[in-house]
Amino acid sequence: MIFAIDEINQNSNILPNITLGFKIFDPCYSASRALQGTIWMLGKVKSVPNYNCKFQERLSAIIGAFLSTSSLPVARLLGLYHHPQISHASSISLFSNKLMFPSFLRNVPNDNFQSTALAQLLIHFGWTWVGIVASDNDFGQLGSQNLKREITQTESCIEFLEVIPTQNSRPSILKIAAMLKKSTANAIILYTTIENLMPLMEEVFVHNISGKVWISITSWSVSSDISKKEFLQLFEGSIGFALHSGEIPGFKQFLYSIHPSLSPDDIFIKTFWEQAFGCKWQDNETSQTSKLSEEKKGIHCTGEEKLEDLAVSIYDVYNFRFTLSTYKSVYATAQALHDMFTCKPGSGPFYNRSCANYSDNIQPWQLLHYIRNVYFKTDAGEEVFFDKNGDPPTLYDILNWQLYPNGSGRYVKVGYFDNLAKGGKKIIINDTAILWSKSHNQVPRSVCSESCPPGYRNVVRQGQPNCCFYCSLCSKGEIANQSDMAFCIRCPDDQWSSDTRERCFPKTIEFLTYEESLGVTLTSAAFVCTFITACILCIFFRFRETPIVKANNRDLSFLLLVSLMLCTMFCLMFIGQPTKINCMLRQTSFGIIFSTSISCILAKTITVVIAFNATKPNSKLKKWVGSKLPNSIVASCCLIQVIMFAVWLTAFPPFPEQDLKSKDENIVIQCNEGSNIAFWCMLGYMGFLASISFVVAFLARKLPDTFNEAKFITFSMLVCISVWMSFVPAYLSTKGKYMVAVEIFAIISSTFGLLGCIFFPKCYIIITKPHMNTRDYLLGRRM
Repeated sequence: MIFAIDEINQNSNILPNITLGFKIFDPCYSASRALQGTIWMLGKVKSVPNYNCKFQERLSAIIGAFLSTSSLPVARLLGLYHHPQISHASSISLFSNKLMFPSFLRNVPNDNFQSTALAQLLIHFGWTWVGIVASDNDFGQLGSQNLKREITQTESCIEFLEVIPTQNSRPSILKIAAMLKKSTANAIILYTTIENLMPLMEEVFVHNISGKVWISITSWSVSSDISKKEFLQLFEGSIGFALHSGEIPGFKQFLYSIHPSLSPDDIFIKTFWEQAFGCKWQDNETSQTSKLSEEKKGIHCTGEEKLEDLAVSIYDVYNFRFTLSTYKSVYATAQALHDMFTCKPGSGPFYNRSCANYSDNIQPWQLLHYIRNVYFKTDAGEEVFFDKNGDPPTLYDILNWQLYPNGSGRYVKVGYFDNLAKGGKKIIINDTAILWSKSHNQVPRSVCSESCPPGYRNVVRQGQPNCCFYCSLCSKGEIANQSDMAFCIRCPDDQWSSDTRERCFPKTIEFLTYEESLGVTLTSAAFVCTFITACILCIFFRFRETPIVKANNRDLSFLLLVSLMLCTMFCLMFIGQPTKINCMLRQTSFGIIFSTSISCILAKTITVVIAFNATKPNSKLKKWVGSKLPNSIVASCCLIQVIMFAVWLTAFPPFPEQDLKSKDENIVIQCNEGSNIAFWCMLGYMGFLASISFVVAFLARKLPDTFNEAKFITFSMLVCISVWMSFVPAYLSTKGKYMVAVEIFAIISSTFGLLGCIFFPKCYIIITKPHMNTRDYLLGRRM
């Protein structure tokens, strides 16, 4: 402050012909003394507010206090007079309330931003499990509550929040130390003032609590107290925030030029000299109270000691933090006075555009107006201004306390936090510049539970914070493509999860193809069945004039063989990717053709019954003997099926569809039958025809068997009905291509059954026993 005032008084560009003076009052960390000093500075005699018995020097503004607890009563008092107060260190968010503190301004950021910065620091290092130790005062309570809210919003967790009593009672300190020792959190935020912190750190040192990363805040991060020898190893690797350090041109030389002989009336310099150099002045009363070790008391100060020889940890002339804030505060006051004094009448900010009359006693509220609106740049190029809440721009340095092999230590700037940074990234940290403590080879871990890898989701342990969890593998069809996901993501319907549940991949297309073994087998079986049927047809055609072929309606036998051959050929329509035409034709063509086959068998069965009963005398069935009745049976039975299919295709035509849900890892391309009722009606109708054929054939099984096919038809219908009755549950219990395979198998099996039971015995006689395929032989057997 003295340097800044001297610099201003020597600068002809600011407040020319006006000399600034100052008063200094040390409140000694006491709020009551700070209030007493404020009343004294305001010129109130005997500390009586609102009373002034004599003229005092003009007091422009008050710079300070350092502690927020000291600034609070001062700000309340000065707010009554609207007297400007610019603090260089008080940071609690409460001061931004202009209804409570209308005349308070500051050159340190609002603590709300420090809470935000601390939360982002935790995110950067992945510390989701932290502890907080706070002072039991407005600074600690308000700050820790803001910090707790910010940490909670980032989904991190707080293991504990302990409060250091203002009296620093030993039992309370021991309790907090024990908590720190058993804590599983390695990142501990010390949201305290330095006078509350030191007793706790002494206990931490005594109890040898190691492995913790102490996270500092602006109130103590650069305090000289933590550079004491017993604390060097304790704070090794610590990281935290400090006020932005900047350059003050000429200030380094000013600090090195300080000497007791140059300022004999300065009450601080000699005491500082004794403590800095470990000596005592022979004629200095302060030497009696200087805190020197026993071995140092015999050393006398000569005045020839050089400040340049002092270590940076003792006399830092490079990193100006609260110093820079004080410097800006003095300049803000001087700039506001300059703006007020250079006001031109008629263009002022007050009533009737008037200016302040500085020849009289300037009203505090007038100067307050100018300080609120001040804007300038320091010689180092830093902007100085206040927002509507009296707060400056928010900029913090991120410091890392590093210990070197020679036993010395210092804090190193490793990043910064800028609330006004462009691009949205407010915190920047150079991780390679950080030196952690010896117990940590890399970034320390401070988590309640280790991260769940991709493919797993976090399941919170019952009764514990959400940072304490166990990992559960995502269900099938779900993925977790990042670590520590609370919920798994369901794959789209056309995709499926990998075995590791880390990503979705497209489902494979599934339909019965000619290339796969199942398709090849069924295709081969269909060709074999078609070939055998064609061979039987050829044999019957070759021997069409023989009695065994002519028996029981030769034309129906040919029609039956052709329909069976077409049935097996149309099986191929079920193989391959379904198309619209394919889906519409395959069930209808199969239904009509197979119904024709069953109708032929029914007609043959009825022909057998009529033929043997028509031989009885006076039988009325003689008129039904011939081809008219069987042809009518086949035509009428097929016509009913054709009508059913016409209605089906008109009202509910089958179509191809993608079944995304029946199989997990496949998209089944299949035919939607359009109407399940129509499909089952088609099968039911064929079953009805087969059942009638079976019943009629069963009843006629004992007729003379020379020309009788009833026994063979009975067995063939028994096989056919058994196949299709087995088909129903098999069809309903399968999905995708296997449904198609089941239907093809049923068609081929029933065809083989009909061929084997009806035609194989006849072919056996025709080929191997031609003597039995004569009319005489057949008639002989009947005789």
